[in-house]
Amino acid sequence: MPELPEVETTVRGLARFLEGERITSVRVNRPDMRRPFPPDLVQALTGATVSGLSRRAKYGILHTDRDHAMVFHLGMSGRWRIDPEAADKHDHLVLETEDHVFALNDPRRFGSVDLLLAPELDLWPPFAALGPEPLGADLTPEHLREATRGRKQAIKLLLLDQRIVAGLGNIYVCEALWQAGIHPRKAGGKVTMPQLRRLIPAIKDVLTRSIEDGGSTLRDFAQPDGNLGYFATRFHVYGREGDACHRDDGGTVRRIVQGGRSTWFCPLCQK
Repeated sequence: MPELPEVETTVRGLARFLEGERITSVRVNRPDMRRPFPPDLVQALTGATVSGLSRRAKYGILHTDRDHAMVFHLGMSGRWRIDPEAADKHDHLVLETEDHVFALNDPRRFGSVDLLLAPELDLWPPFAALGPEPLGADLTPEHLREATRGRKQAIKLLLLDQRIVAGLGNIYVCEALWQAGIHPRKAGGKVTMPQLRRLIPAIKDVLTRSIEDGGSTLRDFAQPDGNLGYFATRFHVYGREGDACHRDDGGTVRRIVQGGRSTWFCPLCQK
């Protein structure tokens, strides 16, 4: 599934070609993906000018001068294709401007598209339930201390809770916990403030570096221009079971299962 860096990379790639442009044509090639397309999507977007693009957690947002916002989620395998050489049967939504074509391609159809009034964005239930953005100023050690106080659940699982931090996924939680030297099984309420003060910059650093690298190319993800991200070549623990820890401490990366998902970590340097 495209995670936060992949969505941020997608939003930035689309913004290069879409910001300030008028949408001349909107075509919906099937009635639904994970859920039906909004019935007024074509009418709302045709002729509208794109005033900007942004991201909230793992959602991309296309803002228009008509006070509408189109919110998209890439699901498991979705991506935007810019000026594709040929149409594809999985291009479910196609937007055109005077100079470019933008196709939302999703083979598995786990993605979604919603149409909201801009003033209602923060009130939309999926957004209203989210915690602070991991790259924003609101994610602080104090926030995590309060959110995890007295919790017996593992810190790895708490960080995946979108109500605590918005948009963090499995890859980046594993990498950030390794960077901060925190054991993924440690109870959230027992993570110390010094550890939380290491964890916040580790989260921001891992995400920032991945965005700069164009994301992690896993399974079907590619950037809108077709280029592949290469942060996966920089993983310290994710997917490296049995390999030596990059801290050269004699540790070997292990894999365990938490909440039905794999976790990779070094048992020597993560306490």
